[in-house]
Amino acid sequence: MQISIDLTLSPLQNDYEVHIIDFIKALRASKFTVLENPLSTQIFGEFDELMPFLNDAIKTSFENTDISVLTMKVVKTNRSEYEPHF
Repeated sequence: MQISIDLTLSPLQNDYEVHIIDFIKALRASKFTVLENPLSTQIFGEFDELMPFLNDAIKTSFENTDISVLTMKVVKTNRSEYEPHF
């Protein structure tokens, strides 16, 4: 099953930028389709492959920060090709 995941990482510490950049670089280095905008990052792929990858990426990010909040929305379809119709 194909899924789309919207992620927003918010490390609650002064050097937050480096942790966000490291997390996005880990997502980019994967085999999955990754799209970014100023507010969040989206990643798309097969559920059974993407979720274990994200589990590891999130755990690594959390281990490297004191306190961090990750907001995640999961949609049951691959929306990487979405184009607005207006």
